[in-house]
Amino acid sequence: MKVAIILETKEHEKAWNAFRFGVAALKKNHEVKFFLMGEAVEVESIKDEQYDVPAEMQKLTDLGGKLLACGTCLKSRHLEDQTACPISTMFDCVEMVEWADKTVTF
Repeated sequence: MKVAIILETKEHEKAWNAFRFGVAALKKNHEVKFFLMGEAVEVESIKDEQYDVPAEMQKLTDLGGKLLACGTCLKSRHLEDQTACPISTMFDCVEMVEWADKTVTF
């Protein structure tokens, strides 16, 4: 199955769970694309011992998940030079949803 995940929050536990969901889907041999939108483009900088979001992000990409980030959201926060994610557009998000069999939002 092709799974699209859209994350719209930088709340530590929710972001951590979203990435854990993506990792679990990849481990079950599903394809995963993950789109960061709004304040979620800030999750790379989360520092939390209990909810290690950057570690889960790394697991997702290590397992072959595709990670995209909203370019407009990054630019509005002056983060476009501080992200490891490919800078993407709303059209990329729409294409991801069209590609997916299921879409999940957090």
